[in-house]
Amino acid sequence: MPYWRLSSIYFFYFSVVGALSPYWGLYLQNLGFRPEQIGALVAVPMLTKLLAPNLWSWLSDRSGKRLLVIRLGSLGACVAFVGIFLWPQTYLNLMIIVALYSVFWNAVLPQFEATTLSFLGDKVHDYSKVRVWGSVGFIVSVVALGAMFESVSILWLPSVILFLLVGIFAFTCALPPLQLDPPSAGEGKFLATLLANRVYLFYAVLFFLQFSHGVYYGFFSIYLESYGYGKLLIGVVWALGVISEIVIFIYVPRLFRRFTLYQLLSVSLLATAIRWVIVGEFAEHVWVVCVSQLLHALSFGVCHAVVIQFIKTRFAEQAQGQGQAFYSAVSFGGGAAAGTYVSGFIWQLSPSLTFLVAAVAAAFAWLCCVTLLREKL
Repeated sequence: MPYWRLSSIYFFYFSVVGALSPYWGLYLQNLGFRPEQIGALVAVPMLTKLLAPNLWSWLSDRSGKRLLVIRLGSLGACVAFVGIFLWPQTYLNLMIIVALYSVFWNAVLPQFEATTLSFLGDKVHDYSKVRVWGSVGFIVSVVALGAMFESVSILWLPSVILFLLVGIFAFTCALPPLQLDPPSAGEGKFLATLLANRVYLFYAVLFFLQFSHGVYYGFFSIYLESYGYGKLLIGVVWALGVISEIVIFIYVPRLFRRFTLYQLLSVSLLATAIRWVIVGEFAEHVWVVCVSQLLHALSFGVCHAVVIQFIKTRFAEQAQGQGQAFYSAVSFGGGAAAGTYVSGFIWQLSPSLTFLVAAVAAAFAWLCCVTLLREKL
């Protein structure tokens, strides 16, 4: 298994996420955009996940050339993002640039996750040892950029992102060949698996989970800044959440041996609801916000590991790319986009209320899990 090459792609990919998640909203605010415009611009990449990952995964699964799809996606993301340096950064122009960039960007992770699982083979429990480097990249990115933006303008953000995007493309080109046979008749039936035993209910729960994260992706940094947090401290707070994610990834194999997927998912969903209540009501206390960030280990780390394990065990190998893409579309696409967009409007009424709405969405996801999925996981 090409451990370091796979890990490097995760590192650069989530370094981009670490640049965008905490600082893109602040960057847009610096350009003078209103909350509802920021919400819409943050939601665009998520909305493209509704369709783009599934189209890319269909092409990948039918051709068996996942690496080619990953390379085309990472290269296309680089080329599209260059538009931010060529066009005036008006609301419409940014909407177009971000949409084009996202169509290619969304080709990368679902296919790369499936590629990683293919390289792992029967050692799927070692997934967390590779994926953890994505968390390391996120931490390095948020802390380094937080320190950087204390002394230089946040307008340097696009240049940093473009550099990281080039890094992704470079390491995808370094991966060894991985050729999958196109599925024969009766193999890799994605839709049949999705409908069998009501697997779609699992994805419905993920929709509401990520809906609750919408305000976090779009406005958490802006929220902390309104309470007087500096950019370095904001970066450290984001990093703390991902450090907790790293720790949980290390222990995930043990958790899978001791608990069922249902038990892990239900506890994580409940912890997510508690997390948003804490953020919405006690953000003025730095130590309380830091404690809430530790719950990221459950609200993302454990949930994501459960999804990966679920897809690996429920879908045939030729359909796993589509399974990953559908996960991306339903949760990070539909759920997170809807949550971010709605948050942009509620934010104008009350920022703390926005987090309480997120808590309600997470609580509803937990309720669906305990009533509909108890016998399914």
